[in-house]
Parts: sequence; structure tokens; C-alpha cells
Amino acid sequence: MYIDGVFSGGGIKGFALVGAYEEIERRGFRFKRVAGTSAGALIAAFIAAKYTSDEINELLSDLDLEKLLDSRRTIIPYPIAKWVLLYWRLGLYKGKELEKWIAIKLAQKGVRTFGDLPPKSLRVVASDLTNGRLLVLPDDLPKYGIDPLTFSVAKAIRMSCSLPFFFEPVRLKTGGDTNIVVDGGVLSNFPMWLFDKENVKLKRPVLGIKLSHNLTAMPKNKIDNAIDLYGALFETMKNAHDARYISRRHEKNIIFIPTESAITTEFQISSEKKQELLELGREKASMFLSTWTY
Repeated sequence: MYIDGVFSGGGIKGFALVGAYEEIERRGFRFKRVAGTSAGALIAAFIAAKYTSDEINELLSDLDLEKLLDSRRTIIPYPIAKWVLLYWRLGLYKGKELEKWIAIKLAQKGVRTFGDLPPKSLRVVASDLTNGRLLVLPDDLPKYGIDPLTFSVAKAIRMSCSLPFFFEPVRLKTGGDTNIVVDGGVLSNFPMWLFDKENVKLKRPVLGIKLSHNLTAMPKNKIDNAIDLYGALFETMKNAHDARYISRRHEKNIIFIPTESAITTEFQISSEKKQELLELGREKASMFLSTWTY
């Protein structure tokens, strides 16, 4: 049965999304259109390129995550350089290795640009900080004078995954302007709203996979110092817009996977922790799908 799917952001916690996809696929569901933010955008892109859940699992299992942390070379001692690069380059790591890896894997399925995919089959969310607006790729590219059909899918995913201060922003150049683009989770970490207006006639069920508790069980932010305040501020920015959108009507179509035990930027994650996240995704998807009435 064909359905549409939305995958939330979550960085390294995205391994749980793969586990959920395995169970969804095992139950006989296939995605016609997908959307996502950050890690969810990456998984959505692989699904749009016709990767199976087993193939995605294999891709990620073989990947040395630390190789994606491509810091800039400098003669300055690293503890100092880290802060200098953060100030001038706006991120600790370039993000080019991530884009390169995604491009290679998508090309193996014949996907390089959005023109290689069926129309509307993949949409991902990023944040345009220069213009202060949410950016839906590839839909919004004509606003920048860019032909969506020629735009790199890998670059779009890198935009959506550019966690502020961790990866350098992507500089989207249009004419004489340079637009600073970062992780879509800043404005919408779970873009289930993308399919809402288009599915008034309910052509297909829309299934969401969200890396969090459901709304009633969401843990409160504990704020005792400035670092806690920044963390709570960023979490609120990521979730407030989407939480306001998700009503009881939408909750019944969302698989919630609480992953608070994992850290978004834990690129040194152990094999055991990867398996825990995969199994958590499978377990929560199985529980949900056993009673899902679509």
C-alpha cells in the first residue's frame, strides 16, 4: 500500500528512523512522497532514491561518522582555532564531506538533481537566516532564480542538516547576493504540514515518524544556568511551531520515538548504541502500526 511519509530531524538519533522504516516496509507499506528535516531529510532522500531499509541500514553501518567532521586546516593550535573558526566561518566543521558522501550514494541510484526524481516525491526543509524565512526545497528555489530541476539533492540535504555552530552554513548564491542557510530544524523540525493542504481529498494516508515523546509526555526543560537556557531556547525553536500544528487529529498518524538518551551530535556513537536506536525505532513502529487505522 502506498502512503506519504514525514521524517523529523534529530542528528545521530536518526538511526531510530531507519529502524522504524524497516518495520514500515516489513508491513507492506511503500512511500510515494516523502519529506523531512535534517536527519529526516537524509532518510527521506534515500527513500525517494529507492533505497530499501536494509540498504540504508547497510550504508549507515559502513559509514565512519567521524570522517564527516571535516575541520579546516590551520596553523593555530586547535583549542584556539576552534573558536576562531566558529567566529569567522560560523561552524566547527565544513560539511562538504557530508554532502560528498550523500552525492555518491544517491548517484548509485541515478539521482543527482531533483530532476532525476518524480515531481513532489521529495521535499526537505532548511532555514534561510539571511531573509529570515523557512525554505522548502526544491519548491522555493525559483524565488532565488534557481531551476529546481538542476539543483543538487545532496546540497539540499546538506542545507537541511547544517546544525548551527556545528556545521558551517551553506552559502546559497543568487546573482550578487549570498544567503546563509542552516538546519531546517531551527524553524520546523517535523514538517508534517507540508502534506496537509494537498491531502484534503486524502489520496493517500500520511504517516509521520517523530524523534520525541508525544505531546502529553514531552519532558520539561530544566534551566539552572546559561547553557541550560541556550539548550532550552534551541529546543523550543525547533519544536514550538510543529507542536502548535500537531493536533489530536494528526497525532493518530504519528509514530513517536523518544530518543532523549542519545545526543544529536554524538558522531563517536558506538555500534551498540546504533543498534539500540535501530531497535527502538522498530519497536515503536511495530507498536504503532499494529493498531493504526488509516
